[in-house]
Amino acid sequence: MATEAIDRLGAGREVAGVTFPAAVTTTHHELTTADGARVQGLLHRLPGATGVVSLTHPRQLLAHHPMIGHLLRMGLSVWTQDGRSPNNDLNLVHEQALLDVAAGQAFLEDLGFERRLTFGHSGGGALFAFYIEQAALAPETRIATTPAGRAVALAGARMPVPTGAIFLAPHPGQGQVLLHCIDPSVTDESDPMSVDPALDMYDEANGHGRPAAYSPAFLASYRAAQRARIARIDARARELAAEASHARKRFAQTNDPRDRRASLAPRIITTYRTDADPRYADLTLDPNDRHAGSLFGRRPELTNYGLVGFGRLTTPDAWLSTWSANTSNAGFVRCARGISVPTVYVELSGDAAAFPADADAMFAAIAAPDKTRFLVRGQHFGQPLAAGEPTGYAAAAEVIGPWVEERA
Repeated sequence: MATEAIDRLGAGREVAGVTFPAAVTTTHHELTTADGARVQGLLHRLPGATGVVSLTHPRQLLAHHPMIGHLLRMGLSVWTQDGRSPNNDLNLVHEQALLDVAAGQAFLEDLGFERRLTFGHSGGGALFAFYIEQAALAPETRIATTPAGRAVALAGARMPVPTGAIFLAPHPGQGQVLLHCIDPSVTDESDPMSVDPALDMYDEANGHGRPAAYSPAFLASYRAAQRARIARIDARARELAAEASHARKRFAQTNDPRDRRASLAPRIITTYRTDADPRYADLTLDPNDRHAGSLFGRRPELTNYGLVGFGRLTTPDAWLSTWSANTSNAGFVRCARGISVPTVYVELSGDAAAFPADADAMFAAIAAPDKTRFLVRGQHFGQPLAAGEPTGYAAAAEVIGPWVEERA
């Protein structure tokens, strides 16, 4: 296949699913979380199905996920749920997102489903791992505050534990992903064009090319500088979070409208250039079947400077809860130690978000005695690796289906 054709293949995220069984009915539901937020979801109900599988994601809408039809054909009903701020992660606090998931799980339990499986794809994997870990704890031992110090009502929330977990190409968590793809060559957080040439992975002097080849010395400096940049943003986030906290405390004492306004005024962190993991360009690093490029395109040296990217705009609370590898509670490896329900983990061989070393660590961390791992061909968003091949979703369904049937 010509290089141009390969570049087009899988460049977008649109992948066809399969048709639903004719008897499926779809209903819309609005739920209230334990802290009073409103979330929505769609229930695709298969007559006679005693099991249901839930799909959700902290940052994206999954109402049209291509796996829905595959899961319905396995004899399961399917619940797709939005969070409280769909497609807008400006204020994505993972501890609050657990309350969104909990509302859906309680809803499904009340409907009488005997089996409730979770399906965590990409960032949905870490979210469901976090949920299962916290749900399995005694309420009084659950996390009580966000990393920014705000109280979160997990202890008082009804959090049913699912009966099983399905993970498809889960990544290690937003904070871990950003740690590896943030551009450490940024020298001025207010200037998207600022650059330290010695730390620029897209500079040919450092090994960039087609193909790229980075030296061990450059990679060591690069990874250390990424950690340093995250730490600097952490410090700024804590400073801004403290300003808001102090304003809230002042208002409680003074009832001064100026303090009230100060407590509500948004403090926004802008993080430029977050599409710069050397593994995007140097395919010899943690090798798998992936094509060169990132989740955002085949030319990360360009998309790195674009509008779309991980953690681009965040509140301090969202940064510390979701995007900082140092403070986020939602890392898959940390949470997986609390997963004891039967679990199937499906890795996509051409993944450019969860690399083989990541998958090894994540699967090893799952504490469930009954856990199974599969490797199938496909890209992170289910695109086929080559023209004429099945989609990654179809390949995943081939191994997930028997796993579900064996545990029916």
